[in-house]
Amino acid sequence: MTTFFRSTALILVLLNPFLVIIYLIDVVQKLEFGHFCKVLIRAAAFSLIVFWCFALLGDRVFSEIVQAEFASFQIFGGVIFLLIGIRFVFQGNTTIEILRGESENLAGAIAMPVLIGPGTISASVIVGERHDLLPACAAILLGLFLSVVIMLGLKRIHDHVRPRREPLVQRYISIAGRIMALFVGTVSVDMIMQGVRTWIAKF
Repeated sequence: MTTFFRSTALILVLLNPFLVIIYLIDVVQKLEFGHFCKVLIRAAAFSLIVFWCFALLGDRVFSEIVQAEFASFQIFGGVIFLLIGIRFVFQGNTTIEILRGESENLAGAIAMPVLIGPGTISASVIVGERHDLLPACAAILLGLFLSVVIMLGLKRIHDHVRPRREPLVQRYISIAGRIMALFVGTVSVDMIMQGVRTWIAKF
């Protein structure tokens, strides 16, 4: 049971709802709570299917289908996240707006690249290796569910506070976004180093 909760915590930490809500701040500000809730749930449902697929197939997706090493994915994904983190430090939340673009399918645009990323895909593979299929799927579902609940709670808080303290909210968003970007950069470097260590171990 302890391993199950560790796997759930791994998914929750890598989804990082406190960071994601900063990434989605333009959507949070534009959409009413009901609309935001529907969009976020659709994005989470799409992400859940992808995570379950990687938990089921594991690194066979890379070794047999893509015919590449999982370590290569870790390195490439780490580099992408590192670039996002660096841009976020200097440009703020406009970075994720640029990445997401003006997609008409907002749920899909939120799912990728915000929820489905190198970190969460790697975590899904790890959870799939730790557990049998049903516990692995349950751990991923619980982690994603908790992340969505936290983000909806943060949306409620934002809607309540913003009309009265908008300058304070904007200042918090700016500062918190850049602090969270340091976390993204740190995780990215760690992913790159894990990939490099895996490659070195092969020689």
